[in-house]
Amino acid sequence: MIEVKDLCFDYPGKRALDHVSFTITPNTITALVGPNGAGKTTLLRCLAALDRPLHGSIKIDGWETDRFSRQIHEVCSYLSDFYGLYDELTVTQNLTFFAWSHHCEDNIDKQVKETAKRLDIWEYRDVAAGKLSRGLRQRLAIAQTLIHRPKILLLDEPSAGLDPEARFHLSQMLIQLQKEGMTIIVSSHILSELEDYSSHMIVLDEGLLVKQCGLTDHQSTNNKITLKVEFSEDVALHMPVIQSLSDVNVKSYEKQTVILELQGNQQSQQQLLKTLIEKQLPIISVQEQKQRMQDVYLDITKQKAKAKAKE
Repeated sequence: MIEVKDLCFDYPGKRALDHVSFTITPNTITALVGPNGAGKTTLLRCLAALDRPLHGSIKIDGWETDRFSRQIHEVCSYLSDFYGLYDELTVTQNLTFFAWSHHCEDNIDKQVKETAKRLDIWEYRDVAAGKLSRGLRQRLAIAQTLIHRPKILLLDEPSAGLDPEARFHLSQMLIQLQKEGMTIIVSSHILSELEDYSSHMIVLDEGLLVKQCGLTDHQSTNNKITLKVEFSEDVALHMPVIQSLSDVNVKSYEKQTVILELQGNQQSQQQLLKTLIEKQLPIISVQEQKQRMQDVYLDITKQKAKAKAKE
């Protein structure tokens, strides 16, 4: 469990976090998103007990970060966007050193081997870190965060420098770590990538917590369902009928497919399908589409902009 209450953090002349409060339940993957300068890295560093906030409190696994930093470092692991490696040490030596630093005493060689294989860097085990490519250095940095098997993983831009295949393997690994019981917070600007594995989202802007939600919760909260409807003929022929339907918004259409946004719930979806059939429209299929993280993020920022305009 991660509990953040009324957190404030100041840099000279700037408030980076402004009375931020939230709770993260165990065994979830939370995407931390927001524009540059929103306070994401500062929040992660505070959670990792590396920076002390001006005001407020953080509890991780029952430990207060400002009083029990050593305990926090045992249960929590943090990957900075500017990760540090010992360039003259080999992959194996780097991982072994980090295992020792976290007081791993049993089967260190086995843990090093398993972790290196998990990140696909075992074949480079005798290569000095300074001679690795940027992508392999990033994998080694991620491996270091996992070596002591923490309960909570904090990742700041973990996919930076990774090729598409490595990014896919990273997302699959994070999903597997969640299944194994780990709680993960990931900061990234690549929203399409985050939505592959994230279960929740926190949006920061100008140091303020704009929104915290489950990615499925947000759609149900808005009472909107997005549907993809396929026709056996050109959908343009039936647009007058479709546009006349109440509580239905046409988001887009092309050839034999139309994307509809329906106001309501699953009963409304059932009623819409019944209405389309009654009007004898040549429907092939109706499929509900989950909102993309980018859509959720843009929706949240639009709501914030509207609220700010009213002030």
